[in-house]
Amino acid sequence: MDTIFLIIKSIILGIVEGITEFLPISSTGHMIIFEHLMKFKGISPNYVEMYTYVIQLGAILSIVVLYWKKIKDTLINFFPQKVGYKNSGFRFWFMIFIACIPGGICQLLLDDLSDKYLFNTVTVAIALFLGGIWMIYAENKFRSRNSTKKGLNVTTRQAWIIGIFQCLAIIPGMSRSASTIIGGWVSGLSTVQAAEFSFFLAIPVMLGMSLLKIIKIGGISALAFSEIISLAVGFIVSFIVALIVVDKFISYLKRKPMRIFAIYRMIFAVIVLVAGFRGIF
Repeated sequence: MDTIFLIIKSIILGIVEGITEFLPISSTGHMIIFEHLMKFKGISPNYVEMYTYVIQLGAILSIVVLYWKKIKDTLINFFPQKVGYKNSGFRFWFMIFIACIPGGICQLLLDDLSDKYLFNTVTVAIALFLGGIWMIYAENKFRSRNSTKKGLNVTTRQAWIIGIFQCLAIIPGMSRSASTIIGGWVSGLSTVQAAEFSFFLAIPVMLGMSLLKIIKIGGISALAFSEIISLAVGFIVSFIVALIVVDKFISYLKRKPMRIFAIYRMIFAVIVLVAGFRGIF
């Protein structure tokens, strides 16, 4: 019976992860809140932390599947000698690498402090609310001036700006997706450009971070069989849900503003704070 409940909770959290990972509403913040709310835990002491990073890998896989044609093209045309530097896969992935540098440094310096002091529902609620206000301001100021731009020819300057903004994602509730999209707006990208660059940037960032965390925790060898099954279920559910959500999200951004996500963040933040004061968390 405990195994069945663990798998049911895993399915619910896999759905939460798949929905929130690439939307600008903070998957980490939602996972912290829902894990508290559901009293999600396993037999092994590191199971919950392991679960969070394993199902993130499922969400990453959805990006690889959805954008496989683009990824394949960058690999086929990787060398500048074939198509020129501007259109080469080398340039594309080099821009991704540049955008990874600020966040990588920030992660190395501040990750332990963030885990210790910021991974709680109050911090998440505050970050969700303030981030929502920031999204509305940034969209009003920058979106319209960049709305006609297409393609993913990001410059070195733009990659640096997006990478610097990504550092804010170390605060749970701020959202890596929201931070990088706002960074894209500030640097001169359109919303769809910024969102798609954010997706590609997530591949090395989340893959590297998740694998390092899993290794740091000690891998799955110490987990019980029921926990391993739960991880597999969460991974699959997260992958399928993210596959659907990302496709719909891009279609939405081509037609409508992101303000609805900012409003949701602020409403959800207020609900979390009220629930916290009433002792639900």
